[in-house]
Amino acid sequence: MNENIQAQKSPNVIYIYADDLGYGDLGCYGQKIINTPHLDQMARDGMRFTQHYSGAPVCAPARAMLLTGKHAGHAYIRGNYELGGFADSAERGQIPLPEGTFTIAKLMKQAGYNTAIIGKWGLGMHNTAGNPQLHGFDYAYGYLDQKQAHNYYPSHLWENGQKDTLNNQELLPHQKINPVLADDKDFYKFTGEEYAPAKMTEKALNFIQTNQKNPFFLYLPYSLPHLALQAPDEYVNKYKGLYNETPYYGEKGYLPCKYPLSTYAAMVTFLDDQVGLVMQKLKELGIEDNTIVMFSSDNGATFEIGGFQPAFFNSNGGLRGVKAQLFEGGIREPFIVKWPGKVEAGKSSNLLSAQFDIMATLAELTNQPIALNSTDGVSLLPEIMGTPTLQKLHPYLYFEFPENDGQIAIRMANWKGIKVNLKKNPESKWMLFDLNSDPTESRNVAEQHPIIVRKLNEIVMREHTTAPLIDWELPISQN
Repeated sequence: MNENIQAQKSPNVIYIYADDLGYGDLGCYGQKIINTPHLDQMARDGMRFTQHYSGAPVCAPARAMLLTGKHAGHAYIRGNYELGGFADSAERGQIPLPEGTFTIAKLMKQAGYNTAIIGKWGLGMHNTAGNPQLHGFDYAYGYLDQKQAHNYYPSHLWENGQKDTLNNQELLPHQKINPVLADDKDFYKFTGEEYAPAKMTEKALNFIQTNQKNPFFLYLPYSLPHLALQAPDEYVNKYKGLYNETPYYGEKGYLPCKYPLSTYAAMVTFLDDQVGLVMQKLKELGIEDNTIVMFSSDNGATFEIGGFQPAFFNSNGGLRGVKAQLFEGGIREPFIVKWPGKVEAGKSSNLLSAQFDIMATLAELTNQPIALNSTDGVSLLPEIMGTPTLQKLHPYLYFEFPENDGQIAIRMANWKGIKVNLKKNPESKWMLFDLNSDPTESRNVAEQHPIIVRKLNEIVMREHTTAPLIDWELPISQN
């Protein structure tokens, strides 16, 4: 543990998690046509990681791996296993996180922190083993069911297992309208009075205010900018007229949107403004210097659906692949860390790292022992604190994803190996890319490097464990 940390009052920790935000969606990661001034300032004031990965390319497993410190070969939740339906009456969530699971929130509780999750949970309903308050969170607010988060004007959110009724009508989040007959009122019927992300910020600021004199851990997983395309008019108006866009009528899922490009940009900017409000609150309360703020995203930008056009914004920063794929565009994420006076401002790191490293990082930060088998991660604290010679390195990062036909990927130094379509073709062969010379994964060099391929097979045999659900099991071969 770093001596200058021990000398301080336990630092507060805020981990802000975006939803389907691509590696290239922020100005500090190369975005040119969406404004993200607060996150860009956060990067200037702190450290920006360029080789940071989610544990999985979709919502639920990425969140589970972040919170449990496990990679996809060991994690309990490995896919988006949806239960119930989209109507309020059919809200049943996803496969729940098992009770007794060791999480970051439990780690922080044992270190004496007050804990909250405010945002999108996606790991089980309040009446299941997945209740966030069974997993170390003192306070829980937001969406429990990911499917409900397809609508930003829901009839309710959940607060400590009770419905918080909002001033919005119940709305099925996947609808179409007639492109010939549609007028403005047809588009505006998909809005409401209370925008869910604004409610999340309200609750987050209250939590910070209430706990300003005690060490707190706030996990703040916003649902932005996941589809559907919905944003307050004042934010959409910032972009209207800047893009050549046509209305989206719901033909590819989610909700219709009159200004789809402007609305996506508005959602990213709204998210950025929420980060700004959190930073402002810390400064107002005089606790900015004793609060470490982290920002990342659960997976890459989504594919062309619901009116979204990832190529228009270059949302994945030129990387190959999108959400639900283990190519770089699906799993490489922004990661920004700010801690005034502790983290060097304007620093960029190319350390190979993953979200399942956060548990080990917070364990070292709070001087908490964790069992050797509690996490697949390593502490990033030496890198963050400017002592890279003390930083433990990953020999490799392991990924598997049982959905989208089954995929496995391994990042090892500059090498990236990936297999796809495993459920259709169990003998699928490795593709191998040298990311130093081929960051877009366009030249498969597997045949030229049989020794590397052999190492990839050895890693799979070492890291893959039997999945808890048969639907999540993958065929493992030595090709």
